[in-house]
Amino acid sequence: MIAKILWPTMLIALALVTGLLQLDRQADLSPALAPLVPQPLRNYAQPRIAALAAEGGDGALALTEAKRLVLRRPVPAEHLTLLAIAQTKAGERERAGLTIQIAGQRGWRDPVAQEAVLRLALAANDLPEAARRYGALFLRRATPDTLLSDLAPAVLAETDGPGQRALVDIISGTDRWNSIFLRRGVKVMPPATFADIAVASIKRGTRFDCALLLQTIRGMGQKDPAAAARVAAAARRDCPEIGP
Repeated sequence: MIAKILWPTMLIALALVTGLLQLDRQADLSPALAPLVPQPLRNYAQPRIAALAAEGGDGALALTEAKRLVLRRPVPAEHLTLLAIAQTKAGERERAGLTIQIAGQRGWRDPVAQEAVLRLALAANDLPEAARRYGALFLRRATPDTLLSDLAPAVLAETDGPGQRALVDIISGTDRWNSIFLRRGVKVMPPATFADIAVASIKRGTRFDCALLLQTIRGMGQKDPAAAARVAAAARRDCPEIGP
């Protein structure tokens, strides 16, 4: 008799848990469903819950939900970024600074963490680190050009300074930068700064596409002829078609 009662009950409980787990997974695509998932079963739903709490005005709640998220899923850098935001809301600014630095080290593709670490590096006058974070944001297509333009003077303004040297090291160390630097750098950096970095990279052995480089130099010439002339002079050895 007891077995007849327990068996259907177990099946109903299993079906209920399965349904809630499916609801949890669906919450990743439909954030409005996240609050419907019971707290012990939140896996996909917890990042949504933590993000909603971070956007709200209750710092204590934001911190509780963010800590719960990191305890449950500690690896993603984005989760540490949420924790840093919650810590800031809760008034734990020193802890937030440490957390965002860890997030920045762990996840180079997390733009919020990269920007935060960049600004921390600027505050500490660590221009090489700021330049590395700038590079991570620069390579990310979704990073707004306006943000890169706003940050460039603080990170890269000094000719042959530590920020510029760090970025030249990155550019000259891989072919991945060659075309994107020419296409985007000329738009988001002051002409003189772009020329400094382009010339230094060429001297370090970086080979840019000559046709794209010529197009870039012509475009620069309309804004800053002197900067364009410096790049042209450095590039003529590898690209004779640039002309005198």
